[in-house]
This record gives sequence, C-alpha cells and structure tokens, in this order.
Amino acid sequence: MNTKKYPPFDSNGKTDMSTLQRFSVLLFAATILVSVPALAGPFYGGLNVGYTGGLGIQATGSFMDFTRDLPLSARFTLGYNAASAGDPLDARRVFINDNTNGDPEKSASTWQFRFDLMFPTFTVGPQTLYLFAGPRYASYNANYDFIGGNEVFDIGSNAWGAGLGFESWFAIREGSDFVLQLGLDWYAEADISGHDTTYRPTGDHVNPRNGYEYADADEAIAQPSLEILGMMGMRFRF
Repeated sequence: MNTKKYPPFDSNGKTDMSTLQRFSVLLFAATILVSVPALAGPFYGGLNVGYTGGLGIQATGSFMDFTRDLPLSARFTLGYNAASAGDPLDARRVFINDNTNGDPEKSASTWQFRFDLMFPTFTVGPQTLYLFAGPRYASYNANYDFIGGNEVFDIGSNAWGAGLGFESWFAIREGSDFVLQLGLDWYAEADISGHDTTYRPTGDHVNPRNGYEYADADEAIAQPSLEILGMMGMRFRF
C-alpha cells in the first residue's frame, strides 16, 4: 500500500526538515519585507562577481546607517554560483545502484541567501574598512547524467550557516562605488537527498543503500561547508 506524504511530516510521521527549512526561509524573507519601511538610511543596490565556493554572481541591496546611535548598515544578498558536483560514480553507488556503465557528465550550482550587518572598523586615508557578518542559507543541487548508461539523477541539500568578512568601497562618482569584499562562510550539515534516498546527519536515513552512511553521501558530493568569499562589483545609490 502506498502512503502519501503530507508536509511537514513524512510517511513515518517524522518531521520533514526540507519543508521546515523552506518555511524558515519564507519567514525570514517576510520579516525582511516588513522591516524595510522602517529603515531610514540611504539605499544602495549592487551587482558583484567573483568566487564563493565557485564562480558566481550576486545582487545586493543595502540600507546604510539605519540605526540612530550606532553606525550600522544592513545588506541583503541573493547569489548564484557554479559548484563542484563531487564524484559521479560515488554518488551513483551511494544513491542509485552499483552499475558502472555509461560516461558520466556532471554539473552543480548553489543559490545563496545572505543577510549581513556592516560596521566600520578603521580608516586608512580616504578608505574605510567595514566588518560584515550574518546568517547564510544555501540551496545546492548537483546533476549527474551517465551517457549510454540510461541514468540521470539529481542530488541536493539545503543548509543554514553563518559568515563574516571585510569589505571596502571606492568612490567612482557621486552615488556609485567600486566594491571589494573578502570573507569566509560556514554551513552546517544538512539532509542530502537524491532519487528516493535521504541521508541525515542524525543517522535517521530514508532508504539508505547498502549500509552507506551520511559521511559517504557527504564525501560523494560537494555540498557547501566552508567557503572562501572573494567578490568585486559596483553599487549605486537610489
């Protein structure tokens, strides 16, 4: 008998963490939308390119000096980057089957959502160096296609994390700046799902294969964990 799953619970009555994570992101976004009208500082929109676990691009929105007594600014970022897909043969063994036929092709990418508070730390000449820190959320997806082996599948994870770094702005003209940014992001372990199998950090797996564990799934792919951030771009005052 087939048992249909109803969020936020699976067929065993356990909490579906993917649903809860998506709900948390929506709640976080709703909080941002409600809070925006209360932010009184000037607004800057920007576009960055560079490296964050892979080559990527970011769209940013910053509310400057929105507090009364502290020189704090807030930034919201949506990013997309190419990522490593790990080892396709290991991914196939851990999630699908032990077949080795076909020529593997692989690709992976990550959507990132960021919130940062920015605080001026010190000034050298005309330049101020800002410290930024805040929460992160990454949605990772890897695709594997075994040409001639009749096997195509995706593996994904959704992880929360935190990050910090430094950045500086270089005035180009009135209302526009060149941005340089360097930082480090950390992501917690998260459920890894592919086909009809899910490996969980808690060990409460769903349809695991051949005695494989979470560490095997984590090693097979390359979901975000500890990522270096190096970006440059432009921002404009609106």
